[in-house]
Amino acid sequence: MDEFKCISSQEALALIEQGATVADIRDPQSFEQNHISEAVHLSNENLQDFIRDSDMDKPLIVCCYHGYSSQNAAAQLAHLGFDEVYSLNGGFEGWQAEHPDKCSR
Repeated sequence: MDEFKCISSQEALALIEQGATVADIRDPQSFEQNHISEAVHLSNENLQDFIRDSDMDKPLIVCCYHGYSSQNAAAQLAHLGFDEVYSLNGGFEGWQAEHPDKCSR
């Protein structure tokens, strides 16, 4: 079953501290300007490489702008074989408001 779970930035922070992967699906310019520390920029162009290089057993958190498009992407990634997939509620905007110290330029 292709399932994912929506989680808060606090839940995401706990998972990140335990080694979860963060996939940011925003446009490249937005990602370059600011993103969650350690996040990987994920697009249609690098999706196959991302899948090939990823540990499918590790938790995967998908992040977009406000937490809406990441739900579709999370469902797709769960369908592609990731075991534990999450969509970040509030997206990067919410994360940045709550965890400005956990962002990278």
